[in-house]
Amino acid sequence: MTVFAAFGGILFGYDTGTISGVIQMKDWIKTFGEPDSTAPTGYSVSTSRESLVVSILSAGTFIGALAGAPAADFLGRRISIMLTCIVFCLGVALQTGAPGLATFVVGRFFAGLGVGFISTLIPMYQSECAPRQIRGALVSCYQWAIALGIFLAAVVNNATKDRPGHSAWQIAIGLQLVWALVLFVGMIFLPETPRWLVMVDRPDRAIASLSRLRSLPTYDPAVRAEIDDIVSALERERKSGQNTYAYCFSKTDDRIAFRTLSSIALQGWQQLTGINFISYYGVTFFTSAGIKNPFLIIVVVNAVESAMTLVGAMVVDRFGRRSMLIWGAVSMCICEFLIAILGVTVSVDNLAAQRALIALVCIYVSSFAATWGPVAWVVTGEIFPLNIRAKGISMSAASNWLWNWVLAFVTPYLVNTGRGNAALGVKVFFVWGATCAGCATFAYFCIPETKGLSLEQIDVLYRNSTPIASVNYRLTLIAEATDALARDVESAEREGSAEKDGGACVIEENVTGGL
Repeated sequence: MTVFAAFGGILFGYDTGTISGVIQMKDWIKTFGEPDSTAPTGYSVSTSRESLVVSILSAGTFIGALAGAPAADFLGRRISIMLTCIVFCLGVALQTGAPGLATFVVGRFFAGLGVGFISTLIPMYQSECAPRQIRGALVSCYQWAIALGIFLAAVVNNATKDRPGHSAWQIAIGLQLVWALVLFVGMIFLPETPRWLVMVDRPDRAIASLSRLRSLPTYDPAVRAEIDDIVSALERERKSGQNTYAYCFSKTDDRIAFRTLSSIALQGWQQLTGINFISYYGVTFFTSAGIKNPFLIIVVVNAVESAMTLVGAMVVDRFGRRSMLIWGAVSMCICEFLIAILGVTVSVDNLAAQRALIALVCIYVSSFAATWGPVAWVVTGEIFPLNIRAKGISMSAASNWLWNWVLAFVTPYLVNTGRGNAALGVKVFFVWGATCAGCATFAYFCIPETKGLSLEQIDVLYRNSTPIASVNYRLTLIAEATDALARDVESAEREGSAEKDGGACVIEENVTGGL
């Protein structure tokens, strides 16, 4: 059930990935561009117009991510996801039927609202439903769905790019309605998160929800123990009397401000890895690098990203969040500097250099897909206490989209040639390499190791440890929890045995009395 919720990532990934190819399709350029006698098709799209079309989605997602918090707390995680699908469909419909640029841009904005909601709600839903032992893997499935969506967008773009007329880009965009419909229908049959049900004082429904999610009876000691942990943690949070946005930045024993700021920064650093340069402008980049059939190359790169995200999901609960973020950033940093050096020192006509460039891009994308892609969302989804979880995740997702918008808007000016542009071209990878070095430094000092801990144990970790010392302290918490659960099970078995023995005594007395 939790894995299915990750399907929302396909909306995110497909919408992000499809625009890279759409803006290069001949009919789209003719429909939304301007006459240009120097262009091969007689039409071209200016840098400002290209920047607006690509980046306006991120403006919508920024607002949607922030609005996701009150919606999630008031309506619940599940209903909010379903309403998000409706908003997203409105944006897709406007884009598909757009007669002019203004309508297309408005459609991109509304689609962005939907994607912004999704980026807040899906990790929240998964984190609150998933078992702690495999929470990292399940939440990572969200990023895998994003990567899968980007891959599907590349495949569809490659299949429709040569179609005559508007159908070339209308099919690519309109297909998103299918993804939204699948998510909407599926959420009808999924349960609400037990933690939200506890928060709105519906304990019986919370027990039933958790029982269904764990495939255990409602009276099972593990179900009761987890519900007790959720209730006790929420009661302690409520005693503080705070669940406002201002409280998210307050200095407390639980280090609330540090958790909020580190999560917001984590999502910003994820965008500063430069990965969306490939998503948004990959076709443009490979074309300028002299590579033939850039649409096909993007399909290959996105296939690699999708596969490696799945690998990351499989190992995140084994290697941990902290180490994967640190070493993933180091790997990306090396690749990006090599891409930049190769691009500025070798001619675009050199076939061997082009192959090396493609290989390095694939390794770079693989490093992101296995580490910073899924793990950033895993950390964001699990480090906040229940009373401010919706607000914390929404601000973090908004940070992701704010930086997404900034980079989507400025990138054309950084890489394009012509008046008013920096004309960096492939040299922009020097920038991404430097930011990845910053990513590694940030992860080392600010992100603790939380694998294998319940959401309530993570509160204890932040209260009593530091990111650098968290690796050892985490083992202490797991040992304490294991001992406590063993005592609960032993106690339940002892009570059951006593009841059985008592019943046997009553039967024996009745039999004796009858004789």
